[in-house]
Amino acid sequence: MKLYSYFRSSAAYRVRIALNLKGIKHDMQFVNLLKSEQLAQPYLDKNVQGLLPALETNEGILAQSLAILEWLDESYPQTPLIYGSAWQKAQIRNISYAIACDIHPVNNLRVLKYLTNELGVDEQAKTAWYKHWVELGFEKIELMLNETNDFCVGEKPSLADICLVPQVFNALRFNVDMAAYPKIAAIYARCNALPAFSDAAPQNQRDAV
Repeated sequence: MKLYSYFRSSAAYRVRIALNLKGIKHDMQFVNLLKSEQLAQPYLDKNVQGLLPALETNEGILAQSLAILEWLDESYPQTPLIYGSAWQKAQIRNISYAIACDIHPVNNLRVLKYLTNELGVDEQAKTAWYKHWVELGFEKIELMLNETNDFCVGEKPSLADICLVPQVFNALRFNVDMAAYPKIAAIYARCNALPAFSDAAPQNQRDAV
């Protein structure tokens, strides 16, 4: 199994965490987003969308992090990412999608580059854009979390935590004040105390610069 990754890609970060949690052996192939290597033909031959991540398996190549994560959960059921009752599974997905579908898409690298390169948005305005959507999303997620839980849903990490941690990492890069979101900040700290999360962190990747 081979994961195509970039150290600061939030979506690739999610998959790195999941592979670690499940103890799945894999090789890493680094694709530099800043050099637009994801748009070069060798990578497009792997993933026609030209996005990260992509997971190369014996069955073929999967793109889109949530599809990869659900496939991993079904194919490697040890340490499930979506667990519990039908209601709890829905709650895990609810938080996961709030992050992966509502916050991340408007703030990923290609959107930020379009704001700067095509629309002429300056750095101050770009940062304001980023912080607006993150803070709006985090306000709602903070309300969704139960402070009695150690993690987003329940007492062990789930898909929701896998989506949350990379989003918080990026929020900190843009100087979002996490003091406004104590439940999110506490979950972030608990997750990063686990090797599966800390080993997947951007600063610990071989392509980190």
